[in-house]
Amino acid sequence: MQKEKATKFTVKNINQIRIRKQIPMTMLYLDCQAGISGDMTVGALLDLGVPLEYLQAELSKVALPSGSYSLSTSRTERQHLAALQFMVAVHDHHTHRHYAAIDAMIAASSLAPVARETARKIFRRLAEAEALVHGVPLEQVHFHEVGAVDSIVDIVGTAICLEYLGVQRIVCSPLPLGSGFVETAHGRLPVPAPATAELLKGIPLHNRCGSGERVTPTGAAIVASLGSFSDPSPAMTFCRIGCGAGSKDFDDCPNLLRAFLGAGDTVDHDQVVEACCNLDDVTPEVIGYTGELLLERGALDVWLTPIQMKKGRPGTLLSFLCRGEDLKSLAELTMTETGTLGIRHRLLDRIIQERCTELRETVFGPLCFKVTPTGEKPEYDDCRRIARELKLACRTVIQQLQSVAKSGEHS
Repeated sequence: MQKEKATKFTVKNINQIRIRKQIPMTMLYLDCQAGISGDMTVGALLDLGVPLEYLQAELSKVALPSGSYSLSTSRTERQHLAALQFMVAVHDHHTHRHYAAIDAMIAASSLAPVARETARKIFRRLAEAEALVHGVPLEQVHFHEVGAVDSIVDIVGTAICLEYLGVQRIVCSPLPLGSGFVETAHGRLPVPAPATAELLKGIPLHNRCGSGERVTPTGAAIVASLGSFSDPSPAMTFCRIGCGAGSKDFDDCPNLLRAFLGAGDTVDHDQVVEACCNLDDVTPEVIGYTGELLLERGALDVWLTPIQMKKGRPGTLLSFLCRGEDLKSLAELTMTETGTLGIRHRLLDRIIQERCTELRETVFGPLCFKVTPTGEKPEYDDCRRIARELKLACRTVIQQLQSVAKSGEHS
């Protein structure tokens, strides 16, 4: 019988320009004192060094109708401060889209995995807010302004730029609440608009700016999905500053979003909520399904612990970690799925280590590696896929890829 030939795994970085490979920038601090919108975010990130041509090429991987938009930038000023304004000229003003169609379009794109999942995460957060304020199921959320081409470009463009810059962590300043009214496809709405207000739950706000819409739904979705918040600004060493201009010019402050790109501490402090409930009359199938849903809806971790309950009955302690702003929705989900009568929760301080996901080219195609200052390892889902395709033991794939990473063959 012929002996099976051993498979050799080699890893190398993708041969594309990546600022992360040249300058060790890991942290992005967004100074949102004047507000934030989708176009301001993309403008600030482009001003940090992302080429507009690169953004255009990556956006072409999303199946928007041909000729439905065009991109441009211009140097401008806001109260004598220079900034870059990012503009989307939309040629398709009639197409409205449901969340499910937008998510499917992004999921089917050939964007880099990190950028693709970042964009999907932002849109899901936005859709959940819209579903809540309009009282409809998530799948039936019908976007108007946010579903238009320019907002899809803003959200996907933000994800593309963050991936290009190699951003590992995003920290934001408090946001202005704003006041007054804004005209939308739903009519005249108070500021902040209902969906924006929902997204701003748990986010520190200030009232140092005057009237007007200072935070748009798209801008709120970006920071609510990706950022943590710090006041004062976090400890970091920055080496690039980008300024994105808003479309309006307010009298009370320069309408700018400043983005500081640099290096932060490898260890930082964070706060999360730990929630749990005791279950003794729920089947394992339902408990497992609930855990899957919790992770899909934003839980940071889910785990099960066997316990003994009253009258000697065996039970299960279902626990999960989440951000404070996600507690209510995840608690409601748990009660709906399991029938438990209550959820216990507490606020925890934790020390976290910076990490990022890097996409590298392997002999089997793109493979994601999770990288921290103390080490790196291949993503389990990719290892599992390779193991199934090649009919190898998953642990063999993991061990060989880790061995290659430690040897430095990928650098």
